[in-house]
Amino acid sequence: MKFKIEGLTVYFPYEYIYPEQYQYMLELKRALDAKGHCLLEMPTGTGKTVTLLSLITSYQLANPAGKLIYCTRTVHEMEKVLDELRRLHAYQEKEIGKEAAKILALGLSSRKNLCIHPVVSGEGSRESVDAGCRKLTASWVRLAAVDNPNIETCDFFENYEKKGADAMLPQGVYTLHELRNFGREKGWCPYFLARHMIQFANIVVYNYQYMLDPKVAGIISRELEKECIVVFDEAHNIDNVCIEALSVNIRQQTLDGATRNLNKISQVIEKFKSTDANRLRQEYSRLVEGLAQRGELPLADQWLANPALPDDILKEAVPGNIRRAEHFVAFLKRLVQYIKGRLHTDVVESEGPMSFLNSLSRECSIDQKALRFCYDRLTSLLETLEITDTDEFLHIQAVCDFGTLIGTYQRGFAIIIEPYDERMPNIPDPVLQLSCLDASLAIKPVFERFQSVVITSGTLSPLDLYPRLLSFNPVIFKSFTMTLTRDCLCPMILTRGSDQLPVSTKFDMRSDPGVVRNYGRLLLEMVAAVPDGVVCFFVSYSYMDGIINSWNEMGILQEVMQHKLVFIETQDVVETTLALDNYRRACDCGRGAVFFSVARGKVAEGIDFDKHYGRLVIMYGIPFQYTLSRILRARLEYLRETFQIKENDFLTFDAVRQAAQCVGRVIRSKADYGMMIFADKRYNRHDKRSKLPGWIQTHLRDAHLNLSTDMSLHIAREFLRKMAQPYDKKGQGANATLLSQSDLERMEQESMQT
Repeated sequence: MKFKIEGLTVYFPYEYIYPEQYQYMLELKRALDAKGHCLLEMPTGTGKTVTLLSLITSYQLANPAGKLIYCTRTVHEMEKVLDELRRLHAYQEKEIGKEAAKILALGLSSRKNLCIHPVVSGEGSRESVDAGCRKLTASWVRLAAVDNPNIETCDFFENYEKKGADAMLPQGVYTLHELRNFGREKGWCPYFLARHMIQFANIVVYNYQYMLDPKVAGIISRELEKECIVVFDEAHNIDNVCIEALSVNIRQQTLDGATRNLNKISQVIEKFKSTDANRLRQEYSRLVEGLAQRGELPLADQWLANPALPDDILKEAVPGNIRRAEHFVAFLKRLVQYIKGRLHTDVVESEGPMSFLNSLSRECSIDQKALRFCYDRLTSLLETLEITDTDEFLHIQAVCDFGTLIGTYQRGFAIIIEPYDERMPNIPDPVLQLSCLDASLAIKPVFERFQSVVITSGTLSPLDLYPRLLSFNPVIFKSFTMTLTRDCLCPMILTRGSDQLPVSTKFDMRSDPGVVRNYGRLLLEMVAAVPDGVVCFFVSYSYMDGIINSWNEMGILQEVMQHKLVFIETQDVVETTLALDNYRRACDCGRGAVFFSVARGKVAEGIDFDKHYGRLVIMYGIPFQYTLSRILRARLEYLRETFQIKENDFLTFDAVRQAAQCVGRVIRSKADYGMMIFADKRYNRHDKRSKLPGWIQTHLRDAHLNLSTDMSLHIAREFLRKMAQPYDKKGQGANATLLSQSDLERMEQESMQT
């Protein structure tokens, strides 16, 4: 359908639109008009992706707006966005013609997901594929291959390079699969083609890291114009992603590997001194002039070109004491040796970057300014020494990453050295953790650089915490509820078992035999009454393992399996994928199944259990973070002192958003229906319940609070009986859940009159 929102013609590829989609578009347009940022929460299963794409692409057609940069967390989500975009583009072509609606949209991912070289693409890890690619595409390898035909290069890359500026993608929408197919058809490398086409594309879909991680953003996103519209979808965990992007862990194995790396680099330097000393002299000259002015080394400006670093670094030359290759290696050896000494401790040590830097300067004569250039200087050196096995040098890269971070930021970080994991104190495992405590540090350059940034998800409640955590001022922040003609959501809070004993995963209760038994009886009663798929989420892998073992010993698991097959998520991605496939097959054949999963795991974040794959989801307990973690304690202290966010408020907010994300897996459209059981007495408290998204709270009636197993079973049966009845999918009047084009035209006229 085609309709107007405050004068903007919007192209929407479906016959009807939900009222909340229309409201979402209205608020999004106002944010774009104001050239500001916005924070929008929209219920799961209400077509958030197509709503975003329809409004923003329509806005691009009508205004001189920049690119749409759509950030997702997983490749699966990226492909879904591009599929939806293809449908939208086909509709726009039909409405306004191919020429007016022409678009270039593509997904960008790592070499691992785009490489089509028959050997390199078969490498196991992302790092191995990257290294295999560089061995075939590095400039010195290709130069040597001119005189020596025995030196292997990549035909796809060579063909792409030969085409030069003529290597272009035709207009259209390209998923990763289609990019690979296009590359095979043309004989061009799809990875480098996609990188090149970013500057010409209207829409680019890629991972959060390409925007938030300075090492990646410095290469991929540095040329994007200010007018770009940046969307972070499924952004409920964006603060954690920001923190991970600026955090580094260094273990003994890292330092041992770094020492081997430095010894090898020293050997290569000596070899170059005798065979090609001129190359080292040329690099020294470039460093004296300043890396910021140089463009010859494509990987060496990862940190310098990235706006996450202060401006003064961009204008400086590399410090004199690390310009010469051998001096830089000696500098790194001192740094590695110092960290090794710090790891030899029997007590936990915690300090800030300035304290660490003072100690480093005093004991090793290593200054802060030189540290700031560590990562860039190493990359430049590896390039100069023609080292392509970059996966072999990940250890020293981690050390240089650490050095650059502590040399750059003096606040918002903690350095914590632990001799062992406090949960396994008998196993020595020393680790130095540089932990970012302030999520705003990673995303601040994005807010400052781009005109409009949209942060959106189905679980952002409470909304007012995100502007404080990310330190920005949204021009619009709003939460939308789901309009329904029938109550297809049935959330319940279970506080006790059939024997009236309270249930909770609170630390002093979780191992209680009565709690374990009541949790098991709850599952048993539900699998006997609920058809198709049942999904259970636990607070951690260790708790899930323990409770499943207990249920097995009690005979509960065997009784459950008389009704449905049982599948379990593990920390192995391949095993979990296989378990999910078999779970779906069991649901498809009518047998039904139970899937045991973990909050914050792969399944909780990215897998949908729509329709018969998920008629009930049980959230066993409240998924609080491990509160004795020293890193978490440091972050809580920082949030309290810097943003005046109370510890309990943040912990509850974080746990409840994870729980909401888990239960939200069960409903993916308005035609769907499902039940949610929050099985923990603490959910009955207002401070927990009030932090659930509004679209869940709306359906959480008083009669669904403080339930026992028997009462929840009765409600479940009544709900399933009601869902089996026919219903009006469109609704009438104020209860309309589907709006037609004529409805929208009438609404637009009414708004103009008022």
